[in-house]
Amino acid sequence: MGFATGQASISGDYRDGNEDSLYVSAWSAFVADGVGGHAAGEVASATVAIRLASMLDATEGRLPGEERLRELIAVANADLALRVRMDPALTGMATTLVGLFSDGERALVAHTGDSRAYRLRDGALAQITEDDSLVSELLATGAIAEADVADHPLRSVVTHVLAGDPEDAAALHVATEPLRRGDRWLLTSDGLSDYVPATEVAETLVAAETPQDAADALIALALRHRARDNVSVVVADVAELAEPPAYHPAFGGSAAADPASSRTLHA
Repeated sequence: MGFATGQASISGDYRDGNEDSLYVSAWSAFVADGVGGHAAGEVASATVAIRLASMLDATEGRLPGEERLRELIAVANADLALRVRMDPALTGMATTLVGLFSDGERALVAHTGDSRAYRLRDGALAQITEDDSLVSELLATGAIAEADVADHPLRSVVTHVLAGDPEDAAALHVATEPLRRGDRWLLTSDGLSDYVPATEVAETLVAAETPQDAADALIALALRHRARDNVSVVVADVAELAEPPAYHPAFGGSAAADPASSRTLHA
């Protein structure tokens, strides 16, 4: 089993550029969000997205296991360090990453930072990842209450990201989840989750007929909530795939516009 997908990425009404990048295929999908306040966030997310996608080409997006996934993300992370060595003006660039990778029977959910993975099952939405953020740590220790999170002045501070240091990839979280037909997965940058209540996200995912309908509806929902950040979403329905499925990767956000990429992009 793999995925039927929909995706969308916008800069939003309050940002001049889009620092998010995303990729989808029948076997894999991910969202990367260039970290705000750091140099060249759009370059960081596009660098990781393009490098990771180029390596996934070898297996048409299918991954055999966690060890290989960690290897690929470590290589993509190392590309950030290489680009900084080539252009010191990029020093400090970084990106979050959240991804869903299928081996045909199970899904590997990988993440670092505050981009999130959710799973809709039988009408109930569950957040599968836990943010690598300062407010999450404060909440876990009881220093702040849940009601304080949305308006906390440090809510955008992330504690782990990909920034080119080998320790970044080592800190990556990877969880294994069974693939169940009928499940609908959502991968999103914090431009959606910071501004739209989870109840409305769930209602939108339930109501949408197709993954692309769901992705488009979530973008519209974020705009109605006046999201002040870039918004990128991937919606992936677990589905039985033909063997082998056609490989038509699609990109969005800054990765789709990155002039350094020689790939043919289908944004």
